[in-house]
Amino acid sequence: MKDSHLKHIFELLLATLFISTSGVLGKYIDMPPPVIVWWRSSLAMLFIYLYCRYKNINLKINSKKDFLIFVLGAIFMAIHWITYFYALKLSNVALGMLSLYTFPVITALLEPFFIKTKFNPTHILLGGIVLLGIYILAPEFNLESSHVQGIILGLISALCYSLRILLMKQQVAKYNGTMLMFYQVLMITVLLVPTLFMMDTSNIETQYPYVLLLALLTTAIGHTIMVKKFSYFSVSTASIISSIQPIFGIILAFFFLHEIPTMNTFFGGMLILSTVVIESIRSKKKH
Repeated sequence: MKDSHLKHIFELLLATLFISTSGVLGKYIDMPPPVIVWWRSSLAMLFIYLYCRYKNINLKINSKKDFLIFVLGAIFMAIHWITYFYALKLSNVALGMLSLYTFPVITALLEPFFIKTKFNPTHILLGGIVLLGIYILAPEFNLESSHVQGIILGLISALCYSLRILLMKQQVAKYNGTMLMFYQVLMITVLLVPTLFMMDTSNIETQYPYVLLLALLTTAIGHTIMVKKFSYFSVSTASIISSIQPIFGIILAFFFLHEIPTMNTFFGGMLILSTVVIESIRSKKKH
């Protein structure tokens, strides 16, 4: 049981590392965010579909109610990705990712309304520590600059991400996690088709290697593992453990985009990492 729990923790952290590449890639890829998200979703859909066929994963949706939940989840996911990429482009990887990481607090607060669980004061406390860490991490910025717009979009992205994972949490008991992710990206692909006619898509000729990486590593692998882990951890637990994502993102941005972190990054990062350790120990006691 001990080894099994450690394996789940490791897989969740690995998923978080893969997902954290979205910061660098979203900032670097030179295309409008809705177009990036369309390519990301359409290519990930192909990768996940091939994997489902290879593993003989059932793709049947059992009811109209479930289908509507899938659609609603996809809408929230699409808004989450688009606002997140705009946040990255308006500010920087650190600020974009850190504003997004208010979502564990939002998730902990909203979870009792979606799932029959009581408010857990510990989750609120840990979420508060994450917020404090984010406050310390965030670099100084001028409110008259585009940074404030980036933060607002990051917060909208966080709310939509929380709503999406809470909806998906209800489905992981009934459906395979890979199947859920397949329908998410399929529906996002369909929803965003109009953007291909409204925005400039010509840069795909030079940006396709990075879009492929975003689709395969970040989305098809990272997000699929993350959805699967919802069947083992509570949404709040998975959210708080994955709060290490901004640390990964800032490190990747340092190496690939030469965005230099400040001392505040290290102090805030230590607070966020402490919540990961605490929640890992707490969740272990439940299994």
